[in-house]
Amino acid sequence: MPDPQSLYEWEPKGLAVVDMALAQESAGLVMLYHFDGYIDAGETGEQIVDGLLETLPHQVVARFDHDRLVDYRARRPLLTFRRDRWAAYETPTLDVRVVQDATGAPFLLLSGPEPDVEWERFAAAVEQIVERLGVRLAVNFHGIPMGVPHTRPVGITPHGNRTDLMPGHRSPFDEAQVPGSAESLVEYRLMEAGHDVLGVAAHVPHYVARSAYPDAALTALESITAATGLVLPTVAHALRTEAHRTQTEIARQIDQGDEELVSLVEGLEHQYDAVAGSETRGNLVAEPVDLPSADEIGLEFERFLAEREGDA
Repeated sequence: MPDPQSLYEWEPKGLAVVDMALAQESAGLVMLYHFDGYIDAGETGEQIVDGLLETLPHQVVARFDHDRLVDYRARRPLLTFRRDRWAAYETPTLDVRVVQDATGAPFLLLSGPEPDVEWERFAAAVEQIVERLGVRLAVNFHGIPMGVPHTRPVGITPHGNRTDLMPGHRSPFDEAQVPGSAESLVEYRLMEAGHDVLGVAAHVPHYVARSAYPDAALTALESITAATGLVLPTVAHALRTEAHRTQTEIARQIDQGDEELVSLVEGLEHQYDAVAGSETRGNLVAEPVDLPSADEIGLEFERFLAEREGDA
């Protein structure tokens, strides 16, 4: 494999900021990462990334070569036309940034479009960056469509080799094969290399999975801050406000909806409550509940992805 460092270049000023932070943070830094373009039900990860970059000071540390990693014909960047000429171009950016939380504590954020090609070299490049920047824990986050109601708390499935940082959460299934992603491959390769990784998957009601669902982003963010110690109240407050507005709008639409929609939500509520009750008794099959199988979960992922690609 050619040198993975050919995929990215350092920004000297940002790198100097990280080196100064490492001199004070002997334990290392947390790196959050999320990529656009794949399964992210409820725009969970996208909302968190946008909130971080819109409200917190940040500086680029490393830039990936988007010209090599992005298939422009699959995801065409936007150009703005004004009167008689092209006036603006939204350049795809896949960057590592150093960000400061509310206390001034530094952490890293890797975000941008999911690479379309060279996944293995990209994963190796991320591993190089993790080692060079003294990352003690890498955390990824996204939403997954699930048969759950919007009227109940958002569930979380932790994954990776540091799920101990999220006690009280468990996976709803033992095994499932789903379409791969660069985000998942990075997690897999980092674990193989002995690095600490935590994944946070928020459960999004499948009937709202294609729209922004702030409840899922808020729950994922709160899980991240609990696991890492990062202090992000501004982002959380904005998501909480949006979550209240969204819940009100969903309730309004359901009140005006047909009987089939109301029946769907009520059925999911009964299923959710039955599972929650059986868990408190230590028996996941205490009630005759029709839970989705691993194959059904995989098919739901594929269906969700196909719908996203169809809208592109």
